[in-house]
Amino acid sequence: MDDQTYKDVIDYHDRTKHHSHRYARSAGYIDWENQPNPFRSYDTETVVALPFLHDDLNKAHLDLYRRPSGEPTAFSLENIGIFLELSLGLSAWKSHSGDRWPLRMNPSSGNLHPTEAHLIIPESASLPGGVYHYNPLHHALECRCALPASLSGDICAHFGTDGFLVALSSIFWRESWKYGERAFRYCNHDVGHAAAGLSFSAGLRGWCATYLNALSDESIETILGFDRTRWHLREEEHPDLLCWITGHSGPDVPRTLTGDVIAAFSKLPFESAPNRLSRQTVDWQVIHRTARLTRKPPTSGRKYAFGTPPFFDDKTPSPLSAVDIIRNRRSATAFDPDGTIEKNSFFAILDKTLPRSGYSPFDIQLGNPQVHLLLFVHNVTGLPRGLYFFLRNSTDLMSVRDATRPEFRWHQISEELPLYLLKEEDFRHKAVQLSCNQDIAGDSAFSMGMIARFADTVRRAPYRYRHLFWECGMIGQVLYLEAEAQGARGTGIGCYFDDPVHEIIGLKDNTWQSLYHFTVGRPVEDLRLTTLPPYEHLKDLDPGE
Repeated sequence: MDDQTYKDVIDYHDRTKHHSHRYARSAGYIDWENQPNPFRSYDTETVVALPFLHDDLNKAHLDLYRRPSGEPTAFSLENIGIFLELSLGLSAWKSHSGDRWPLRMNPSSGNLHPTEAHLIIPESASLPGGVYHYNPLHHALECRCALPASLSGDICAHFGTDGFLVALSSIFWRESWKYGERAFRYCNHDVGHAAAGLSFSAGLRGWCATYLNALSDESIETILGFDRTRWHLREEEHPDLLCWITGHSGPDVPRTLTGDVIAAFSKLPFESAPNRLSRQTVDWQVIHRTARLTRKPPTSGRKYAFGTPPFFDDKTPSPLSAVDIIRNRRSATAFDPDGTIEKNSFFAILDKTLPRSGYSPFDIQLGNPQVHLLLFVHNVTGLPRGLYFFLRNSTDLMSVRDATRPEFRWHQISEELPLYLLKEEDFRHKAVQLSCNQDIAGDSAFSMGMIARFADTVRRAPYRYRHLFWECGMIGQVLYLEAEAQGARGTGIGCYFDDPVHEIIGLKDNTWQSLYHFTVGRPVEDLRLTTLPPYEHLKDLDPGE
């Protein structure tokens, strides 16, 4: 990698930091008349309505993580519908004073949802082979291009098993409309949320999602026909990742596609056009420049082993079903400042953020963990208030200790978990200040900053700048679900003062950087809001349903 690319990526990161005296550049106001449509669609003649799930699949809390033994479920239209509904579908509608808006299974900064999903499904008895776009508003697949039978066979032969491909892509304008230059960060958080959602949902079907980490962005564009799509100005989709979904997990899944398969995709016609999202768009040039700088080239395939330590709460899991946990996930808007979380619940939540081989979601194989958790513990029964550190990769212990304040205690709280007490103190007010003066960071039971090994990662491979945010988003999705499982609620915080977070623990350079904040506590419900079923609107569109 040339040094200038590294410097330019770092420049983007530094210029999009929030400071107490200056926030990252944005429009400075909300242009509601020009708000992007939150749903992308393609003008295709072939739209496949997907069936809905009507039970809880008889899956318990910990089944979110561990896959069942035995034969996986078939790759049928019904099971693909369940897979998409529980990963990327709608979870509810909220209404207030005549306005209503949808919520989704996968969280998004500002509920703006820049992440799109496309499926490459080989021909089967229940579905013609094709490249499909998933439309969550209608819970339907829009066929963008038919897949020849020969290409279907070549894909399955390459992987040595039946399955299908799922891609995630980003529309930067959806996020930059509100957040300006910092939106590139948030788009990549959302990729991580969605990737974890795919992994969890695949596991509930007995499937495994594996990231094809050797593929280049250019190859993904070719496979999805993005290079042949008629995009509206600045509303194009940018490729993020491609996963193979199969019933057979393990280290032998190839991490790429053959050149012949990619070449075959380059010859397919993609004639369906995407809908227009906004009347006009704003050119946030630094986002598109940074996207170009961080495009992924072809690389060698990597396979990762994390070990399989037992879960902390293996004997006392949540009474909620896995499906209920996914469906009921919400972002808290306010917390009870006197609300508490039991110590064991706190430990159980943190424990799920550790990667385990063969367990969702981190066995999607994004990479070795590069992100740790700096914790502000406010109201956890059995623990003193203070500053804590949760280490997700044991090899980083000495590096982190050497980079932080020498007076920190580094007292390990539990023999079972890599959780360290740094300093006893009431950090509630400081947590609020650091998170752009948002009360949710101090009224919660605990909040955190996700601290990533930064400079070395980006210097070695600029595209991994995006991956660091993906990893944070995946951790965030785990925290969202585990908060619900433990009877609490969480919310991601993208607005925080970057460098003051580093100063509080003594970081002096960009070796380590905070990339995402999160907070968990006892929610205060907004009684002004009405909750409606997620797909009730389809009955309005088609009275015969």
